[in-house]
Amino acid sequence: MKLHFQASSAFYNTFTGYGEGYVEINQKRYEESLVVMPEGVLELWPVDRLAALEARHFARVLELGPEIVIFGSGSRLRFVNPALTAPLIDSGVGIETMDTHAACRTYNVLMSEGRRVACALLIERPAGAP
Repeated sequence: MKLHFQASSAFYNTFTGYGEGYVEINQKRYEESLVVMPEGVLELWPVDRLAALEARHFARVLELGPEIVIFGSGSRLRFVNPALTAPLIDSGVGIETMDTHAACRTYNVLMSEGRRVACALLIERPAGAP
């Protein structure tokens, strides 16, 4: 799916498309898990399946200073153990979980409202992929 936005979002990291196993940010395709923030922060997130998530993955997101974190759990909605996200909540950072495609759309809306949002996306590798 392609997403289209106004020119005012051109200076921010904006999801411009997504599909099975990938997302596009500013028209560049990514096929690995990553963390995105509106102003410049875009980094790979070293996890390729839900069971591999650890508290340190969310601690890294917290270091970026978001006011809210959107966690994209992959192709379907799945929740992580609350102990993994407790540091976010304890720090007053909101966290929402949704499937990755919904996370991309929600991030774009919050980003366009000027919110300091981080989008942590789990992009899983297909079974048997290296």
